[in-house]
Amino acid sequence: MSTYQGAEALKSLTLGQTTEYSSEYNPKLLQAVPRSLNRDDLALSNDNLPFYGEDVWYGYELSWLTPSGKPVVAVAEFRFPCSSVNIVESKSFKLYLNSFNQSRFDSWQQVQETLISDLSALVEAPAQVTLSKVDDCPALVIAALEGQCIDDIDITIDDYQFNPEHLAESAPSQSEQDNAVVEQTLVSHLLKSNCLITNQPDWASVYISYRGTEINQQALLKYLISFRQHNEFHEQCVERIFCDIQKYCQPQQLTVYARYTRRGGLDINPFRSTENISAPNARGLRQ
Repeated sequence: MSTYQGAEALKSLTLGQTTEYSSEYNPKLLQAVPRSLNRDDLALSNDNLPFYGEDVWYGYELSWLTPSGKPVVAVAEFRFPCSSVNIVESKSFKLYLNSFNQSRFDSWQQVQETLISDLSALVEAPAQVTLSKVDDCPALVIAALEGQCIDDIDITIDDYQFNPEHLAESAPSQSEQDNAVVEQTLVSHLLKSNCLITNQPDWASVYISYRGTEINQQALLKYLISFRQHNEFHEQCVERIFCDIQKYCQPQQLTVYARYTRRGGLDINPFRSTENISAPNARGLRQ
């Protein structure tokens, strides 16, 4: 997709525009964003993806009516494969979920099947949807992933422009590649980027698990902080982090998982890995 086509596609989104809320079920509210908009800059397509993965969303503001008119509330987990043609535009997703509010459904299963059908058609791939009661939802249990937090490393920062060259300090020499291999999970809660459309801040905790030559933690922290004024969607930021670490640090195995704070009752959590595994079900304090 050309830059012009990408810009025109972004202009058509409801994100950043004044919109009316509908409380009657309306799947036409959903809008798709082609993944190619996020990946062209990384020279990625479904034919050459260097990772497996999925985007895990949690919806905390889902409600509908029973046949007798009684409201029901639920927490929803949505999983979309990273190989899908499209992602869901976040504001349209919020509007769509709110359209369930005054609509009557026969059962939880009918709501779940409706969500699966609509979302799978939109992203052009099988979407997984799990509905849970508020008092019985694994997503609501705080169980932070294990890992070594690097946020207390003493570094000096005077430039907040995105700079992948920070990772060049971690590039292993030939002699280092011959050294002992380590396995680590490094965590930072300092990842912050800005929405590509609205420029609103997006906050996340990022988990980086790898096997290979040890990564320079100071260099990694500087790199992550360099996203602070960067404008991209959540999914693209995580894929960029994955590709940059793979390029500069050359790990044998790599997983990058970002848990973003919620906005409008939704949080988005991209998971990318060299291993064909699912994202863990863990929620930090800020989620």
